[in-house]
Amino acid sequence: MSIFEIVMLVCFGAAWPFSIYRSCRSRATGGKSVFFLVIVLIGYLAGIANKLFYRFDDVVYLYVLNFAMVSVDTALWFRNKKLEKKA
Repeated sequence: MSIFEIVMLVCFGAAWPFSIYRSCRSRATGGKSVFFLVIVLIGYLAGIANKLFYRFDDVVYLYVLNFAMVSVDTALWFRNKKLEKKA
């Protein structure tokens, strides 16, 4: 288990609740790229796969937590896009 990996995931993870909150409140997709969100999801999936197949440790839970938060933010992007089309 690497302290540097933990710090990186905690720092990245700290931003997602704010992003989710902003997506819920704004109900808009402006300033957000679904392409970027999907790239981040792929990155977290790669981190999870690495932990599962090569070097399992408790850091995998941070990857899963971050993946879940980005998934929520991505789902909100699609919801907001639908709301924008309705309006």
